[in-house]
Amino acid sequence: MKLSDLFIKEAMDLSLKTTTKSETLAHLAGNFASLGKVSDVDAYVAALEAREAQSTTGVGDEIAIPHAQHESITEAAIVFGRSEQGIEWESFDGQPAKLIFMIAAPAGGGGEHLQALAKLSSVLMNSEAKAALLQAGSADEVVEVFKKFEEPQEEAVEEVTEEATPSNEDVYVLAVTACPTGIAHTFMAEEKLKQAGKAAGYKIKVETNGQSGIGNRLTKEDISRATAIIVAADKQVEMARFDGKPVIITKVADGINKADELVARAAKADAPIYHAGEDAGATDESVEGESLGRQFYKHLMNGVSHMLPFVVAGGILIAVSFFWGITSF
Repeated sequence: MKLSDLFIKEAMDLSLKTTTKSETLAHLAGNFASLGKVSDVDAYVAALEAREAQSTTGVGDEIAIPHAQHESITEAAIVFGRSEQGIEWESFDGQPAKLIFMIAAPAGGGGEHLQALAKLSSVLMNSEAKAALLQAGSADEVVEVFKKFEEPQEEAVEEVTEEATPSNEDVYVLAVTACPTGIAHTFMAEEKLKQAGKAAGYKIKVETNGQSGIGNRLTKEDISRATAIIVAADKQVEMARFDGKPVIITKVADGINKADELVARAAKADAPIYHAGEDAGATDESVEGESLGRQFYKHLMNGVSHMLPFVVAGGILIAVSFFWGITSF
């Protein structure tokens, strides 16, 4: 599935008048619902808000990618909105969001459409593509931007994966990226780290822990060869396999905004040695290398990602109870 095929042109708004994040989410979701693409717009908006409560989807550089999976979504889609003034989105870099890409995915969806959604991050890393989106005068022009840039980006990813840089061939950086929902930040961090590795002349391989499963999994041979490993994740990932290797443990936002710094540290093995403990086969993370607060946050986010469907369902039940009233029976 091509990324450009996911955009719903009829639901786009290239001159947003909303001034807050909540207003914008409701507006774009309403546009989407008006086309019959979502059966319960209130429930979907609640799912979007719940995702924002986990951590901001403002990825920086004036871009926000709000996203949620929900049973009311009939088909995967992207709704694009553009704000001339920018909307406060609590972005990682503090900039207001001007380009908003609302991703809607069916509950339990995986595979082809999520792979296409992952390509969104690759295109948005291209400054020329971003400039074209800011200047696009119609929905058709927006779609044409993605048609133009998504294929070259696919080729570039292959080059980064396969290319060995002679001047730094002894350096081999590994990374793992993951966010609670595994749709946007996971792949934004992947792309940024790949770009940083290529710019510095280092060979790099990035494993993604996305909604559709683990992509580009690190092998035992990879780990054995690695100079160091970067773990940029806001949920638990398999860590015992890194026993005895230098490991940088940080949040997924740093994989997006501090990619150059992380890759430079990894290339110098500037990281503590990770110890998995007595149970080398365990998949739970060791407490080494992370503060107590950071460990608590990751455990909390891991639980929230599993509880999200129940939270949304609870909100729907409460709304139904108010509709009938407490004196109806």
